[in-house]
Amino acid sequence: MIRSITAAALLALAASTSAYAEGGKVTIVTSFSKDVTDPFKAGFEAAHPGVTLDVQNKNTSAGVKYLAETKSNNQVDLFWASAPDAFENLKSQDLLAKFSPSVTGLPDKVGSYSVNDPDGYYFGFAASGYGIMWNDRYLEANGIAKPAEWIDLVKPEYHDHVAIAAPSRSGTTHLTIETILQGEGWDKGWGTLKAIGGNLQQVTERSFGVPDAVNSGQTGIGIVIDFFAFSAQGSGFPVGFAYPSVTTVVPANIGIVANAPNADGAAKFINFLLGEDGQTILLEPAIRRLPVNPAIYAKAPEGFPNPFTDPRFQSMITFSAETSSSRSDVVDVLFDQLISFQLDNLKGASAAIHAASKALEGKDNAEASAKLDEARALIAAMPITAEQAASPEIGDAFTGGDQKTSRQAELEQQWAAFADKNYADAKAKAEEALALVN
Repeated sequence: MIRSITAAALLALAASTSAYAEGGKVTIVTSFSKDVTDPFKAGFEAAHPGVTLDVQNKNTSAGVKYLAETKSNNQVDLFWASAPDAFENLKSQDLLAKFSPSVTGLPDKVGSYSVNDPDGYYFGFAASGYGIMWNDRYLEANGIAKPAEWIDLVKPEYHDHVAIAAPSRSGTTHLTIETILQGEGWDKGWGTLKAIGGNLQQVTERSFGVPDAVNSGQTGIGIVIDFFAFSAQGSGFPVGFAYPSVTTVVPANIGIVANAPNADGAAKFINFLLGEDGQTILLEPAIRRLPVNPAIYAKAPEGFPNPFTDPRFQSMITFSAETSSSRSDVVDVLFDQLISFQLDNLKGASAAIHAASKALEGKDNAEASAKLDEARALIAAMPITAEQAASPEIGDAFTGGDQKTSRQAELEQQWAAFADKNYADAKAKAEEALALVN
């Protein structure tokens, strides 16, 4: 009896060991929430018995730093996120492995952007666009029009009704910021971003905090990646979404980490993700991302955007991941020092400009108008140029990871002082303009 039990136990152990050898655990680091990853985990594990998908959630920048820090003893098989510049960063550090998926028949481009890395280090599984989400009931209750362009969010009626995530904490928000900078140019783009910043109600720490605030009616408008709005609509929330004319559509990507402990399992997951079953999961109401397989759109709900047939997507800007990657940390820190950490000062200056502008309506007062122009210019001004942002002199200051370099701390202090003074001066100019009118 003892022998038979032992034999049975050994047989079970052998079966378990065999299953692990065939599939085992696939560890994936991703910025996606459980709402997105859980359906893929269930579908993948059902399609590959004996394989377990271990999902570790980290925001994009934290995930990139984690892979770099653990390179010598890597325990991660896959990196899965929306930001193409993050994958370029990993590729440049030799942190990704070359791979060739077995799935065929997928397009080379979505919009004007290549779906896959031409060198085979990462692959697009879904398309993502950036724009403006709103809560219909909130806008109606507050008498606010639906926004369509970034410049709409600069208007006085949107003051204190807009939310955004900090790009330093959200890879998708970083892409949105970078898209505006590439589409409008460095100076004009930052002018738009800071004018919008003056109307912000809040800056959240994670990207999903913005759609949560819009869905709940805590705020009326959010700057988001498109699938946050589409999944909210699929779940019955009264929300809408618009792609501004200055935006882009880029692939969300996945890649095998260099020296992956389970490269075979990682390959299986990528092929599942790109195959029909994985692409169809993207259409589930809680996910609602744009598949990279054009044939899947035949299953899409009515009105769902199709980047392969909708002419809007063909006119979107061509996003440069290289440009974004060359100044990624600098752009994120600039946003925090000029907007996130200066939000009260920026909002105060913007409110003063709105008040003076309203008082000037229908009046001919050249001196007041000139002071208002000076106030707007003070807010829009930047402490560094685009060339400086991408230069080694500044970029190399942000290579210390969690440990700030002395140069980084110095730059942050300079930029904070620049913003503090400019916003105080802008508020004073706007108040002087208002006094000239009253």
